[in-house]
Amino acid sequence: MAKKLQIVLGTWGIRSSFRSLLALLLTILIITTVYLSQDSSVRLFDQNRTKGVVSQCNLFSGEWVFDNQSYPLYKEQQCTFMSDQLACEKFGRKDLSYQNWRWQPHQCNLPRFNATALLEKLRNKRLMFVGDSLNRGQWISMLCLVDSAVPPTLKSMHSNGSLSTFKATEYNASIEFYWAPLLVESNSDDPVNHRVQDRIVRVKAIEKHAKFWTDADILVFDSYLWWRRSKMKVLWGSFDSPDDGIYKEVEMLRVYEMALRTWSDWLEVHVNRSKTQLFFVSMSPTHESGEDWGDGENCYKETQPVLKEGFWGSDTDPRTMRVVETVLDDLKTRGLDVQMLNITQLSEYRKEGHPSIYRKQWEPLTEEQVSNPSSYADCIHWCLPGVPDVWNEFLYAYIVHK
Repeated sequence: MAKKLQIVLGTWGIRSSFRSLLALLLTILIITTVYLSQDSSVRLFDQNRTKGVVSQCNLFSGEWVFDNQSYPLYKEQQCTFMSDQLACEKFGRKDLSYQNWRWQPHQCNLPRFNATALLEKLRNKRLMFVGDSLNRGQWISMLCLVDSAVPPTLKSMHSNGSLSTFKATEYNASIEFYWAPLLVESNSDDPVNHRVQDRIVRVKAIEKHAKFWTDADILVFDSYLWWRRSKMKVLWGSFDSPDDGIYKEVEMLRVYEMALRTWSDWLEVHVNRSKTQLFFVSMSPTHESGEDWGDGENCYKETQPVLKEGFWGSDTDPRTMRVVETVLDDLKTRGLDVQMLNITQLSEYRKEGHPSIYRKQWEPLTEEQVSNPSSYADCIHWCLPGVPDVWNEFLYAYIVHK
């Protein structure tokens, strides 16, 4: 009997151990399943939030947050294509905090720039920036953002007149810039010698430029800086036969609208709506009047952004922005969507982001300028790394995540 009881107890012990092990394995399985499902939910939430960020969130409403852990996105000296006009650190700027500000939208997070993801989207495609030196700065910013993702032997740069082309051969992708500061034809179309005293535009002529844009897959336009005058001389005729043309001084806003109408008409007829993405960058603000934020003459010696929400400088003309909005709205009624990259307000805050005196001077400085540095401070363009990188983060969000 004792022997029988011992066998029963032994058997019960084995069964008990087996049940305990089974229970333990089942518990581990349940915990693992719950964890993975939660992790999956988090990943799915993040993907959905990123996927919908462009359509569900106003990327342009937010604030600048100092972030020296994540920014800058690249180093000035490591960018192969950096311009001496924008290389502020190279030309002696010591306070580099302008490189460390991150734009934080109020309602969402701006997708982190991923050069490889962008290049995959650009595979077998052409991304082209068209406009003035501010748009060229954004183009250079984009080149710096993707530069480290492309081996030296697999990239090239070629310039031919107004067109400059960066090529990432592994992707058969090009990122291009075309100089057309007024979009339509003008006597400022030479990419090098374009500073003329008497600026003249042909508001009805655009084909000279536009023939280079026709096959681009993504077009990013800007045009504002070169229109900043009360009146513009308009030519009805040809620059080849200037004596046979009709010239007339026309109020700037009216000429600007006429030029944008010519541009929009060309887009309506020539753009392949099934493949081409269109963007227009709103006006880039200047900081040439220190009275706007309370001290100083201009951007010279500025080291901090304006932190007051809604700050608007006196150099920025909202009437010009309304002209652009009207033209883009009209294009939409004609079935063509041009996405506005509304960089004006967020760039208004960045009075410290300009090159100021820290850039290459193309002409020798006078004694008067040397004694008064603010007199030659560049408060128009932007240091790189800096503000234009954020403009390209917006562009990235639309290209990759929309």
